[in-house]
Amino acid sequence: MGNIIKIQKGCKDILPENVTTWQFIEEKARETFSKAGFKEIRTPIFEATELFQRGVGDTTDIVNKEMYTFEKSERSITLRPENTAGVVRAYIENGMHKLPTPVKLYYMGPMFRYERPQAGRQRQFSQVGVEMFGIETPVADAEIIALAVDYLKSVGLNDLDVEINSIGCPKCRDEYKNKIKEVLKDELPNLCEDCQVRYYKNPLRLLDCKVDSCKKIFEKPEIQKVIQSDYICDECSKHFEELKLYLEKLNIKYKINKLLVRGLDYYNRTVFEIKSNNLGTQNAVCGGGRYDTLVSNLSGQPTPAIGFAMGMERLISLIPQIENPKLDVFVVSDNMANALYCTQKIREMGFSAEFDLNNRKFSKQLEKASKVANFAVFYCENEVQKNVVNIKNLSLSTQKEVSFEELGSILHNER
Repeated sequence: MGNIIKIQKGCKDILPENVTTWQFIEEKARETFSKAGFKEIRTPIFEATELFQRGVGDTTDIVNKEMYTFEKSERSITLRPENTAGVVRAYIENGMHKLPTPVKLYYMGPMFRYERPQAGRQRQFSQVGVEMFGIETPVADAEIIALAVDYLKSVGLNDLDVEINSIGCPKCRDEYKNKIKEVLKDELPNLCEDCQVRYYKNPLRLLDCKVDSCKKIFEKPEIQKVIQSDYICDECSKHFEELKLYLEKLNIKYKINKLLVRGLDYYNRTVFEIKSNNLGTQNAVCGGGRYDTLVSNLSGQPTPAIGFAMGMERLISLIPQIENPKLDVFVVSDNMANALYCTQKIREMGFSAEFDLNNRKFSKQLEKASKVANFAVFYCENEVQKNVVNIKNLSLSTQKEVSFEELGSILHNER
């Protein structure tokens, strides 16, 4: 025998005992988003590399360092590192701009980034997210933020901090970028290697740096003065003020964080993050914002848009694990053919049921039944002859003989 082949670094198996929790957050997503009129979209796991280069931005760490890219038939293909670009591609390619606005979409599924694995961050990870196309006014921003809050509360995360910022439009942002470059000019040699590149390519991304030495530089009073300045134009300022009024109307408490710029190049105006204080520590669980130029950047019609994404592994780590539900019935029998027949009949009634494929002793079967099911149904030779079953409520230890016709109603009423 050769060496055991192990799972790749940065990936995790989701085992049966954990799947119920995953199904819970997936079902809550479908329930919450559907109530708000969002429809599910499923895009391919891989796309043309150019989609992410143009969509996510060639100044981002994602494009520069983290993408899984390969050549196939002289084409460059990339496993999706995020899903907004893919959804926008689908929106354009399938003519969704012809649909009545807003176009509301949600998704969930695996993403791939080559980065150092750590708690809550893997190389294959899952996201759930929404995208809304066609509405430029800040009421869309407020609905998206409210939807994110509703979803997080539905999965049990109630202690939330909402942080918002406006990074303006391309017009007013250019002036802000120049001011940041000017005030950081003397500090350039002291910035990390990535920030030295960002300084020239996209100075706004400097504020998103997670390196402690850079954070300390940005905390200097003269630099903070520029960061905290109201640089956005009157139109962007009006948009942001209206958003705040909508959030206040919804009783959503928020904080303004001028350092919040998000890590992707396509954002403009509203950006936001939601942090959870579950388990006594603060964790960012949701990030999003407006991307009004992305559709046109990918050769579509100019279309305002906004959305968010959440890491599902992070959500799972913050909520209690949900136990797998018990079976409705475990069939106990002294004959495999009878056990199979009875189990199939119960499944056809719409209930979950199993029997002992190992054909073990009666006592062993009953022992297993008590662990995995709510009811034990006995179907031995005596019951077969009389065309009845014995049903035992394993939590109440009550037992009675009934016909197959009665069995369905009993299980329905007592489960």
